[in-house]
Amino acid sequence: MSLDFIDNLALGFQAAATWQNLGFAFFGCLLGTVIGVLPGIGTIPAIALLLPATYGLEPLSSLIMLAGIYYGAQYGGSTTSILVNMPGESSSVVTCIDGHQMARNGRAGSALAIAALGSFFAGCVGTLFIAAFGPVLGAFSLQFNAPEFFALLVLGLTMGIILARGSAIKALAMVAFGLLLGVVGTDVNTGVMRYTFDSASLWDGLGFLPLVIGLFGVTEVIRNLEEPDQARMKMKTGIRDLYPSRQEMREAWPAAVRGTAIGAILGVLPGGGAVLSSFASYTVEKKIARFPERFGHGAVQGLAGPESANNAGAQTSFIPLLTLGLPSNALMALIMGAMMIHGIAPGTSVMSERPELFWGMIASMWIGNAMLVVLNLPLIGLWVKLLSVPYRLLFPVILMFCAIGVYGTDDNLVQMSLTCLFALFGYVMLKVGCEPAPLVLGFVLGPPMESNLRRSLTISDGSAAIFFERPIAAALLVAAIVVVGLIVFPQFRQKRQEAFAEEG
Repeated sequence: MSLDFIDNLALGFQAAATWQNLGFAFFGCLLGTVIGVLPGIGTIPAIALLLPATYGLEPLSSLIMLAGIYYGAQYGGSTTSILVNMPGESSSVVTCIDGHQMARNGRAGSALAIAALGSFFAGCVGTLFIAAFGPVLGAFSLQFNAPEFFALLVLGLTMGIILARGSAIKALAMVAFGLLLGVVGTDVNTGVMRYTFDSASLWDGLGFLPLVIGLFGVTEVIRNLEEPDQARMKMKTGIRDLYPSRQEMREAWPAAVRGTAIGAILGVLPGGGAVLSSFASYTVEKKIARFPERFGHGAVQGLAGPESANNAGAQTSFIPLLTLGLPSNALMALIMGAMMIHGIAPGTSVMSERPELFWGMIASMWIGNAMLVVLNLPLIGLWVKLLSVPYRLLFPVILMFCAIGVYGTDDNLVQMSLTCLFALFGYVMLKVGCEPAPLVLGFVLGPPMESNLRRSLTISDGSAAIFFERPIAAALLVAAIVVVGLIVFPQFRQKRQEAFAEEG
């Protein structure tokens, strides 16, 4: 490390470690954790509501608080995903797959601790990425235009096939259905209403929360209610059982390292990069695992990798904003607004003209991650104790929070009705062996994929050749085709051989 780098970090810690800034960092992390735990509040609405309150604060204090809310929500979102199978953010969907299964197997404490420690490690490394490689990675993200984003999202959709435990063909069908759900609403290019059935509530499309709360939260309640009491959760609440064993830590740390690397790189990309990171990490872990059949049944790697990727992506999503002045997602646009409120022009000038602000933000991320570990690890025993409450008392509370989450985004009966509809659909899909995670992936990635496809065709005057004339886009599309072929074709051939064997 150069002396300049160390001097800059020292300047950052000097600026961030004042009592005032430490207080705002703690408040942001605590509020973010609460927002992540309670579905329906949402990070973006919370930060939008707090923006006016930043007028009276110092610029660095306000940015430290808003950043703390952001990555605090990433920590908190894993808690409900693990305990009650209810993701509050799209990036927490993957956590449900193995994290909740660990809880059902009596390893809720281990799952929560692995998620917290993996997030801490990823957050620290992600912050180091910002400090050391911020300008370089920011310039790399500029290589991605509409064709590259479309190709990246197509490759991301292929990850939905690997997410499923069983048939790849069923997973592909669920991804396709998710894409169809994503087209509901107003076509932003033509103004045409698509599948809204004359309901004003659907003009903006189907809500993410009604979909995931119905498919995951309410469906899980229905599934638990049809099981005998003794089969629901194998709870262990001894001190040793609240934290990971040595074997679990040995399995978790390589996955956390790989997930951190994936998240740190994908988080830089504007649009869906940070969301894709957790799905990409799960895909990688499942493909390289010695025992891939464990995934979906409580594999430690299936939790540690995506959680680390999620938090590393959350940290490095600041890079385009701080180095180039380009917000990588809607939440970064709000933080950019907070900077402009204080008369700060985001971009390269921040590093040269306001070094205490740039490096103070980076130092505050390390401080915030340490605070989040201190906040979350002692709460593990409390969260695990909640699972020992008889389910006849617990499930009404879960349903109440589901309803609050849905009404918190849009207080009308249409959204609540959609939640119930998705819950019934999720239960039926569960019975026929189809999993919801690929559907949610298609739903989340569908709209940005469509918009980037249209922008690409507009640039090329309607020629699809643009995707193969640009090297990065062509490489990503070829990779997507290869992945689908390697996964789907062997299963198709196996089913065909089984059919011929039955006829013979």
